[in-house]
Amino acid sequence: MNIAIIGGGIIGLSSAHYLQQDGHQVTVFDAGDGLDNCSYGNAGYICPSHFIPLATPGNVKNGIRWMWNSRSPFYVEPRLDWDLIKWGLLFIRSATSKHVRNAAAPLRDISLISQQAYIDWHESGLDFGYQHRGLLEIVQTPAGEHHAHETVDRAISLGLVDTEWLNKDQLNAMEPGVRMQARGAILFHCDGHCHPNHLMQALRKQLMDRGVNFRWNDAAIGVVSANKRIHTLRTQSGSHAFDQVVLAAGSWSGSLAKSMGLSLPLMPGRGYSVTVENNPLQLKHPSILVEGRVALTPLNGNTMRFGGTMEITSHQTPPRLSRVQGVLEAVKRFYPDFEVPIPTMDKVWYGYRPCSADGLPYIGKTRQQENLVVATGHAMLGLSLGAGTGKLVAQIIANQPTDMDIRPFDPDRFG
Repeated sequence: MNIAIIGGGIIGLSSAHYLQQDGHQVTVFDAGDGLDNCSYGNAGYICPSHFIPLATPGNVKNGIRWMWNSRSPFYVEPRLDWDLIKWGLLFIRSATSKHVRNAAAPLRDISLISQQAYIDWHESGLDFGYQHRGLLEIVQTPAGEHHAHETVDRAISLGLVDTEWLNKDQLNAMEPGVRMQARGAILFHCDGHCHPNHLMQALRKQLMDRGVNFRWNDAAIGVVSANKRIHTLRTQSGSHAFDQVVLAAGSWSGSLAKSMGLSLPLMPGRGYSVTVENNPLQLKHPSILVEGRVALTPLNGNTMRFGGTMEITSHQTPPRLSRVQGVLEAVKRFYPDFEVPIPTMDKVWYGYRPCSADGLPYIGKTRQQENLVVATGHAMLGLSLGAGTGKLVAQIIANQPTDMDIRPFDPDRFG
């Protein structure tokens, strides 16, 4: 078949990998040059530990409490926008304890599928800096410690049995080179990480070498369809006919979905990162500073990436340096000896994560268009779930049984 993929991030490239492997002719369309999307600037985690969705009762409470604090870790920009209002109401409705429990197993399953796919890529010779050192979730407060113990119990009940609580002394033994203000940490032995930039560059080159066609700076703008089938994909360069279309355009997928007759509640969640060479923190393990909602990843050599914040905003809103200041201030609360000056904006990466209304991705076919597969809405887990999502997309198009039950990811679940 001749297949179009809309979106050149990790979801689109992973889908191209498996579809090309199945013998299809694949063309990837992207509005940009594919060199600076969310798949490049994230923390690089490949993390089965992330089985808690974005839509939780705590995030609703904090989102309201932090609404007027532009430095807060989770910030919803107040504005009169019907799509945001509708998304927010669905998010609040979804953010229940029952939903958090029900979401855990599907997120675990797709994470494990994806991690094994990345391991397979690594073992086949794709060089993207894959390492398996585990992940630390470091806490400072009694409430954080209490929640951490609950998370350990939940992880073990989900089969992630190599999860443990480390007290302060055990944590210091894991990271002996730094002075830390913390009560302890969860250690998820199951997690790995990679260098996101290297992953995207290596995968892109491999696909080009194998004959995947890339149409950079050629944005999709709509479709022509009849009888529940897309007959023509319209892009900036003209009209193109394909047998199947994969919608993997990240945070731009919502508006494109509208042009295809779909209702796909989706909001851009902007995140920021700073990558520091000759980093003063000699950390051995990727870590999340729980109360600060900051992710730290040791990359090649003495390079460290600091990332964080979830800013529900529009694509047109200018980036805020105060968000980066909030990230670095949070790091200093955990590591008192940390000294990195606030960078200028040209040294800061930012990108827009696609946030669904319930914290689960949208993966699957739709009732509206029989030859369309949706693959978006992964929020902060795009890279972590990327390879697995691509594998599922190929199985869906081949009408094969999928490696997991994808009904929780149904793109039509909100009507």
